[in-house]
Amino acid sequence: MSNGATTTGPAPTVTTVSTARNRWAFAVGTLGRDMTYTLVSMFLIVYLTEVLQLPDATMWWANGILLAARLFDAVTDILMGAIVDNTHTRWGHYKPWILGGVLASAVVTTLLFTDFGLRGAGFVALFGVVYIAWGLAWTANDIPYWSLMPALTLDPVERERIGSLAKVFATLGLFSVVVAVIPVTNALGGDSRAWTTFTIAVMLIMVAGQMVTLIGVKEPGLVVEQERVTLREVFGVVFRNDQLLWTAVSMVLFMTAFVTTTSFGVYFFKYAYRDENMYSPFAAVLGVGELLGFIVFPLVRKAWSRRTLFIFAFATMTAGYLLFFVSPMNMIPIGIAGLLLFFGQAFVVILMLMFIADCIDYGHWKLGRRNGAITFAIQPFINKVGGALGTAIVGATLIVTGINRAQTPDDVTPEGLLGMKVMMMIFPLVLMGLSFGIYLWKYRIDERLHAQILAELHDRGELVD
Repeated sequence: MSNGATTTGPAPTVTTVSTARNRWAFAVGTLGRDMTYTLVSMFLIVYLTEVLQLPDATMWWANGILLAARLFDAVTDILMGAIVDNTHTRWGHYKPWILGGVLASAVVTTLLFTDFGLRGAGFVALFGVVYIAWGLAWTANDIPYWSLMPALTLDPVERERIGSLAKVFATLGLFSVVVAVIPVTNALGGDSRAWTTFTIAVMLIMVAGQMVTLIGVKEPGLVVEQERVTLREVFGVVFRNDQLLWTAVSMVLFMTAFVTTTSFGVYFFKYAYRDENMYSPFAAVLGVGELLGFIVFPLVRKAWSRRTLFIFAFATMTAGYLLFFVSPMNMIPIGIAGLLLFFGQAFVVILMLMFIADCIDYGHWKLGRRNGAITFAIQPFINKVGGALGTAIVGATLIVTGINRAQTPDDVTPEGLLGMKVMMMIFPLVLMGLSFGIYLWKYRIDERLHAQILAELHDRGELVD
C-alpha cells in the first residue's frame, strides 16, 4: 500500500551504524544527565520549600515560574529540533550542541541550587531568570542527544536494545540522586551550602558521562543532505504527523501523572509516614523495580507485541496505585506497591521512545522528508510539559493543604494528608487511564505497519542501510 507521498529536493539517504561501542557510549551519557534532571525536576521544589523555606506568597510565584518556564521550554524543544536538523559541521549534527549544552547546563544548575540571600521580589526575579536560562541550556543538550538515538539504526529491535540500555543507565542516575540527596545533604549540614556542594558533584558526573558519549559514539549522518527546514515548516512537520500528535497527547498525560506521584515522595514520608529517613530505602526499592523492568522488557518483547506490553504495563501500575492508596503505614505493602509502579513505568518509558522513533519513519513515509531531530524533540517536549504540570499540581497541593507551612508532621491536618494522598495516587491513576485509552484508540503504528513503511521507503530509494 502506498500513501502517495512525494519528495522535494534530493532524497535523504541514511547511513546507520549499530555497534556495541555506540550502544554503550550513548548509554553512559544518560547517567549524569538523569542525575541532573532528577535533581531539578523532583528536588528543586523540595529545596525551595524545605531548605529555603519560602513563604506561601513567594511559593505561588515560584510555582507559576516553574509552570510557565517549562511550557515555554517545551515549545523551544521543537524549534531546537529544527536548528539541529539544519546544523552541518565537521563534527556532525549533534555533537557541537551536546557539548555546549552540557557545559551551560552544569553552570546554570549550580546557580539554581545556590542561595544568594535574596527573598521576596528579588528572589522571584533572580529565580525566574536563572530557571529560564536552565531550560534553554538543557534544551540545547537534550534535543541533539536524544535525536542521536533513532539515527543509530533503523532496526526496531536494535532501537529497543539501545533504548533499554540507555534507560538502565538513566535509572541508575535517577535513583542514585533519589537515594542519596536527603542523607548526603543532611550529613553535609542540611543547609543551602550542602545542596550546592551536592549539586556540583552531580554536575561533574554529568559532564564526564557526556564526554564518553561525545568521544565514543560515531555519529551517523546523511550521505545526501535533504533540504533545510524553514521556521515556517517546523510546526508543519509536527502537526501533519498525526501519529506523533496522538503519541504526544497520550504520553503528556502519562508523564504528568508520574511526575505528580514521584514529586510527592519526600513529603509523603515526612508528613504521612512520619519518618523522612525511610524515603531513601524506599527509593532504592523503586530503583530495583525500574531496573528489573528494563531488564525484563527485551525478554518479554520477544513474545509480546507492543500493544500487549502497554496493556500489561498499565495493569501493573494500576495495581500499584490502588495498593499504595489503601496500604497502612507499613513498608512491606508500600514497597510492593512501589515495585509494581516502577516495574510498569519502565515498560512505558521504553515504549514511548520506540513510538516516537517509529513516528520518524512514519513522518518520512507520509510527508516525504525525514526530520529526525524535530520529530524526536517531542520526547523532551512530553517530559517538560508533563513535568511542568506535575510540579505545578504538587506545588499548589502543598500550599492548599497547609503542608508548605508545616514544620512537623503534627502541623498537618488529617484532611491535608488525605488531600495529598488523593493527588499523589488517585488523580494520577485517572490521568494514566486517559493516556491508555488514547493510545488504544488512536495509535496505529504496529509492527506490521512499521515493516511496511520501511519497505516502501527502501523501494522509493529514500533509505539505504
